[in-house]
Amino acid sequence: MTKSVTNGVTHGVTNGYKSLFRTPEFTPLFLTSAASVAAQTMAGLALGTLVYRATASPLLSAVSMFGPSLAQMVGATLLMSGADRLPPRATLAGISVALGAATAVLAAPGLPIWAVFVVVLAQGLVASLGGGVRWGLLNEVVAKGGFMLGRSVFNMMSGLVQISGYAVGGALLAVLSPGRVLLLAAVLHGTAALGLRLGLTARPPRASGRPSVTATWRANALLWSSRPRRYVLLALWIPNGLVVGCESLYVSYAPADAGTMFACAALGMFVGDVTVGRLLPRRVRGRLGVPLLVLLATPYAFFFLHPPLPLAAVAVTIASVGFGASLVQQERLMSLTPDELAGQALGLHSSGMLTMQGVSAALAGSVAQLTSPATAMTVMALVSLGVTAALAPGLWQTRERYGLRPTPQ
Repeated sequence: MTKSVTNGVTHGVTNGYKSLFRTPEFTPLFLTSAASVAAQTMAGLALGTLVYRATASPLLSAVSMFGPSLAQMVGATLLMSGADRLPPRATLAGISVALGAATAVLAAPGLPIWAVFVVVLAQGLVASLGGGVRWGLLNEVVAKGGFMLGRSVFNMMSGLVQISGYAVGGALLAVLSPGRVLLLAAVLHGTAALGLRLGLTARPPRASGRPSVTATWRANALLWSSRPRRYVLLALWIPNGLVVGCESLYVSYAPADAGTMFACAALGMFVGDVTVGRLLPRRVRGRLGVPLLVLLATPYAFFFLHPPLPLAAVAVTIASVGFGASLVQQERLMSLTPDELAGQALGLHSSGMLTMQGVSAALAGSVAQLTSPATAMTVMALVSLGVTAALAPGLWQTRERYGLRPTPQ
């Protein structure tokens, strides 16, 4: 009995994935996204290492890695209407070119630390538009109802690429300078831009009108006006953002083995995405949003004991399975959002999440500066658990509307 059930699940998973990759434009969007994730992963590790070697500061190292996220909310409040009002191919290719150029600037020898952070924040502002455009395009490319499967495949890809990127980045940093690793990341961004230009068709914008600050604020206000959507957005932004604050301290917690810890975290995220995104029935995964957020933070609550690397690696792997909660909340967000606002809703989620990651990295680095990286990880984990407990009642209430298409509000 067990064997037949397992074979049935495997057959369903395989057929589902095959249907996605037979969908026109899915494969080039997937491959160029993989190149972008690899570039960001390698660049983040190289830049964090460069800044830590120059300053010996956990705070500055953490902010240098996650600093682009701090600019995401600025983009979400000023630029996000472009997610539905700009042509996707040209916008995504332009973003990749700009990120590649900025990464090349970061590789310049002797660049002052203040200039590093100016470039990092500019990168975040440019990238703030990318999430809404990319996920809105994915929602358009896949068959109706296929967003969850497509998004889970992208999440799994992100996990695998991060595992490889951190492993390769760590190996490269053992033989090359951080500046040269940054240049390799810039080349990857350029490759992604070329793939987007050649692999995607020129689609028109999903919504009419010109992008503007007024349009962005109006749509954000509409999205925020729904109480169920507010709870889902907050769940997507805050608890996992605080845990990313723990991750931002890997370099200062284990300077020689940070790549290993990042790779283990990415492996856990991959396992969580496979399990939640494809193996669990919808009725089951709909109940797991809150428990997965609890799993995400709990192992870090014990880092005040300063576990050695093998135990720390196991802990971060188990914890990162909890990132699968994001898939549950994203599916719920799409069920609560009108189609014409899908791109902006996904962009608001992406930008808010990345902003919270940047804020949490700065907060975690500040606590580590005053105490220790291990203590700061514990503090961030406890705060994440507290936020999850506060959001849980509202998230349980939204289950009544889970899976239903809303009427526009």
